Amino acid sequence: MKRKLCYAAAICAAMLFCLESCAASANEPPAQEPKTTEMKATDVRWPKDRLKTGEDGVPLLRVYVDGDIQNMDIESYVEGVLAGEMKNDWPLEALKAQAILARTFVLKFVQEKESKYEGADISTDIEEAQAYDAAGINERIRQAVQETRGQVLVWEGDLPYTWFHAHSGGKTTLAVPGLGWDQEEPGYTASVEGMEPEKADNSKDNEELLKAAKWEASFTPEAFVKACADQGKLITLGADSNLAIGQTGDGGRTVTLTVDGEEVNASELRIALGSTEMRSTLLDEFEMRDGKVYMSGRGYGHGVGMSQWGAYGMAQQGRTAVEIVTHYFADTELAKIW
Repeated sequence: MKRKLCYAAAICAAMLFCLESCAASANEPPAQEPKTTEMKATDVRWPKDRLKTGEDGVPLLRVYVDGDIQNMDIESYVEGVLAGEMKNDWPLEALKAQAILARTFVLKFVQEKESKYEGADISTDIEEAQAYDAAGINERIRQAVQETRGQVLVWEGDLPYTWFHAHSGGKTTLAVPGLGWDQEEPGYTASVEGMEPEKADNSKDNEELLKAAKWEASFTPEAFVKACADQGKLITLGADSNLAIGQTGDGGRTVTLTVDGEEVNASELRIALGSTEMRSTLLDEFEMRDGKVYMSGRGYGHGVGMSQWGAYGMAQQGRTAVEIVTHYFADTELAKIW
């Protein structure tokens, strides 16, 4: 599947990890009944006054793409994002769920932020916003976007931060432990069953699923010390250093690690070491092994919001896009705002 602990960066971490398709999940379906009644546009606080509107009623965006600013409507932008964030042959309902999150994301961005690219509302720079792949748009992508046209996720009349990740490791987590979020925990984040499948349809897909579900990595002492220094922690490592998992948060995610008693923030460390190496903070092992810092863990990404593998599994169970997104975001509902 196609991160900076800020909102956009956190999402981007998961953006880099777009995975391939898999078979139905053996997990139990979510207990929560989704709110399927769509709210009216007038009941939603979204940045309609900051965007021009096309003749068809769809808001228009100025998108920074590869050095140029392109004018396009939001639905066209969402097509490119969807192709950049999820495999274009995935189950339709999983793609529709991702499209709803993508559309909500861009409106939340426009509402609260300014693009670092002058003259643009948003960009395809993954350090700022969402991945984008115009070449990956196919008929299935178009269908997913068309069938969710104008639909956004809403919590108490506001647009939520629609975080997502590749694989939860079995259970999602809250924003504070998962992202190192330094604000009050949002009311819509939840620690729920990840709903990821146990097996994929073929060997290639199964290999990708296994890589997302469990991982291990080793780091040289020099690389680890430098990563700790990035958060102002000056440590030394030796063969007899005592490495341990410290505080854990909701869902079992590691909040802090300790090195000879010195606490290190796990989410910040993951960014510094590289999120494709230290794939999550859901750690099982953390120790010195053969002269290196060894870690093993579960899941891929920060674990907050929607699990993309979980969305796939739920879609294979026959769950709808609305059921998928409301499973991962508590007390939310859908609104069609154009």
